[in-house]
Amino acid sequence: MSALTVAVDASKGGLILAPTGVSTPFEAVQSLSVDGGAIVTALNEPELGLGAVLVDPDASTVTLRYALTRDCGAGAYPEAAFVPRDNIHTRAAQPLVEASRAIAAQAGGGRSGIEALVADAEARFDYGHPETRFTDGLDEIPHLSCGLTPGSCVDINTYLVASLRAAGYDAAYFYGYFFPQERNGMTDDGHCWVVTRHGGEILEWDIAHHLKAGLGPTRPALNPRPGARVAVTHSMGHRYQGASFACFLKVLGTPMRVTEDDPPVHVRFEARLAMAEEKR
Repeated sequence: MSALTVAVDASKGGLILAPTGVSTPFEAVQSLSVDGGAIVTALNEPELGLGAVLVDPDASTVTLRYALTRDCGAGAYPEAAFVPRDNIHTRAAQPLVEASRAIAAQAGGGRSGIEALVADAEARFDYGHPETRFTDGLDEIPHLSCGLTPGSCVDINTYLVASLRAAGYDAAYFYGYFFPQERNGMTDDGHCWVVTRHGGEILEWDIAHHLKAGLGPTRPALNPRPGARVAVTHSMGHRYQGASFACFLKVLGTPMRVTEDDPPVHVRFEARLAMAEEKR
């Protein structure tokens, strides 16, 4: 059994909203426990099969402890992650639909079509964290056709998933933590990536890491940069519901602070992954 711990800054008050985790072929979340606070509400995202908790802190730091089974044939990716859903975070504008279908068809379809759409998405972005996202103020994902657009992994993969699905491919968006080898199992940032499924072949894609690390054209790999990753959620457009709480978010990946007067906001955290030796 391995452990993912996420130490969350709770010094500003309010409740802490956090995902309960997902299972993938590479890890299964067995349980979630909390130090520095108490779970007051369990929440569900019924369409996606996801869960979340609201934690009432009793200390300045709330520590989320996820017990994981890793690298032991945890199973398949959740089927719900591949189901297209129509919302402002996933809906492709008609020009993007038309362009994506043309790119895939010109490549000959199949895996070649997927690779062509990944290459096209990579060619549209300059990695960065702009104050204004290319989707801000829009209710659909636009077609990017001129120059380079600054964007983070979230921006790039929002575009890629919309493009792949527009061309008829099964594509899923996963969000969690990536632990670079050089940081010895620690990170203070979330990360997302894309999984495709076609003709019985499942492939993982991480354009952002290829761009950041100068790895050349994006190729399928779970960890193109040396390190380890843990998924804690999937898909875009989360609607959590509980006995006295409901919210709609693009994605609940890293912890968020919730108050009565304001929508949930991201908070500072430090995540650590302790990997136990397991049978292969």
